[in-house]
Amino acid sequence: MKKALVSLLALAALMLPAEALAHPLGNFTVNRYSEISLSGERVYVRYALDLAEIPTFQEGAAVRAPGFAETVADRLVVELDGRRVPLALLEHAVQSRAGAGGLDTLRFDAVFAAPADATGRMLVFRDLNFERRLGWKEVVVVASDGAQVVSSDVPSESASDALRAYPVDLLSSPLDVSSARIEYEPGEGPETAPPLLDAPAEQASAGGFESLIAREDLGVGVILVSLLVAMFWGAAHALTPGHGKAIVAGYLVGSRGKPRHAVLLGLIVTATHTAGVFALGLVTLLLSRFIVPERLYPWLTVASGLLVVAVGAAVLVGRARHARAHARGRHHHHDHHPHDHDRGYGRGGLLGVGVAAGLLPCPSALVVLLSAIALHRVGFGLALIVAFSLGLATTITAIGLLAVLARRAFGRLSLNGRLVRALPAVSALLILAVGIGITVNALPEVL
Repeated sequence: MKKALVSLLALAALMLPAEALAHPLGNFTVNRYSEISLSGERVYVRYALDLAEIPTFQEGAAVRAPGFAETVADRLVVELDGRRVPLALLEHAVQSRAGAGGLDTLRFDAVFAAPADATGRMLVFRDLNFERRLGWKEVVVVASDGAQVVSSDVPSESASDALRAYPVDLLSSPLDVSSARIEYEPGEGPETAPPLLDAPAEQASAGGFESLIAREDLGVGVILVSLLVAMFWGAAHALTPGHGKAIVAGYLVGSRGKPRHAVLLGLIVTATHTAGVFALGLVTLLLSRFIVPERLYPWLTVASGLLVVAVGAAVLVGRARHARAHARGRHHHHDHHPHDHDRGYGRGGLLGVGVAAGLLPCPSALVVLLSAIALHRVGFGLALIVAFSLGLATTITAIGLLAVLARRAFGRLSLNGRLVRALPAVSALLILAVGIGITVNALPEVL
């Protein structure tokens, strides 16, 4: 009884968020803030970078290295009356803090100044740092010491408090402003350089899955409970939007799938998701200079959508052929030829649906993989990812089984009307429509 109580307490502790913090905009983001400060006749730029866990893992050494601030200055373009002026570094600071899964997040702050003799009335600004990375991009302008802004296409107040408090209502659609055009009147008083920004505010608590890899006590009992908790988080993650739940259900109804097909789908989802995490991890570790990992997600989404379109079209064509054959009296009903789908589009369809459902790796799983490498717990990290994928597949399989059982239950009822007979074709059309929707929504991000 006492051992059972201890196990339950350990399970509850592992399911709670850890003390580490996770980045509110996601593990992949590099967030940028530029504040153009017009003081007297002088132009200053106060700049901040906020790197989430994965870019910190990739770029942290470079950000901390001597000379990084000067590199940032070179990629901040300030033009006064059409002439580019250089920026000199006044001061800078780099701060690390605990992120999800034992990884760090990183904050870089700096203040730059244009030359004292560089004056003008029209200022054009562009931030070219980390152009390929996803994240919040914000530019503001402020004036003091007699300088006045005549017109500007950027605001005077920061929506994110200089990357210190991101507004919750904009997390799903972050600002994407990296340039400004400002007309101003210089002041006549003495200029004042802006100070470095204060320390950022607290971030949101990390998720339970990422926290498992950073546990200090790794006894056998804790490892086993951690794997169970990883399965729980995978199952819960599968209930969030996406992951092909409607596609799996629609396919099994449309192809008259059996329980073994639902189980097979779960196994394919597990294998695909695990392989996807490992592949993206290798890209992050070995090819990040050439391929930014978060840029692969839109391509993977397009591939997933095209797979779903192919499966939906195959199911629809198969049902149409079956209906024509039945109408001609060829007796191609399932009761007469139970292996028809396995010989036809069934196996390829199962593989396509399973791959589509598991193709997009969960960013949390990637964080766990990178954390495992950083903490020298590779074996434990791989086990957690497999357990997470099994949990995800368990939910997908359960949904598939429910779809199969529901179809069988309707089949036992004396409902031989057009609606029931049309259900497989309707399911195929649903798969096709979902696949087209996924592809169309993802295409703008890759074009």
